[in-house]
Amino acid sequence: MSEPDNTTTDSASEEVTSKILTAPNVISFVRLCMIPVFFVLLAQGNDVAACVVFAVAAGTDFLDGQLARRTNCVSKLGQVLDPAVDRLLMISGVLGVFLTGRVPAWVIVFVVARDLFLLIGGGILIKKYRIRVPVVFAGKVATTLLFIGFAALLLNMPVFEGLGIVEVSWLPGLCSGPYGWGIWFIYAGLVLSTGVTVYYIVAAWRALQAALNERQALR
Repeated sequence: MSEPDNTTTDSASEEVTSKILTAPNVISFVRLCMIPVFFVLLAQGNDVAACVVFAVAAGTDFLDGQLARRTNCVSKLGQVLDPAVDRLLMISGVLGVFLTGRVPAWVIVFVVARDLFLLIGGGILIKKYRIRVPVVFAGKVATTLLFIGFAALLLNMPVFEGLGIVEVSWLPGLCSGPYGWGIWFIYAGLVLSTGVTVYYIVAAWRALQAALNERQALR
């Protein structure tokens, strides 16, 4: 139950190397180093620069995965480092827009809780049962939508007037008041990621049942 994980393969025959210093791993490490830079720029009020750094870091999420596949550089470290950095980047993005007051608190609670659930649940499945649920394309789309939404809210332009169809303040865009257009990408990403999480839970449960039945049969 791990997502995003660009190094997860669909073919069992693809070789996984034990090398540490590979091009995809270097990109993942650079992306990791960009997270504190993002927060420093945000704390200094440099919204545009923070937005650019976050957008570049998010964009390399796709780059290192494709590079790993196309150059046959899928590594054991990359299978752990890449999704871990993506989780940190996702949490950093939602935390950044929350600290600037451009997204309601429930969004950060949702994103952080979901990411921790996938990270901890996936770790337990791999460690105890050697089960890795393959990442689905919809999960990558959901992540991309959220990244776009966070970057847009960090940029905070242009600003529109809310539709005013609800009276609660915790639904920007749908309530009255100014909002950034990135909130629509966040809403779409949250809805899609919820569906993907349900899929991962069902797939993990089925894989776990199969693993337990196999262990029982070997006794």
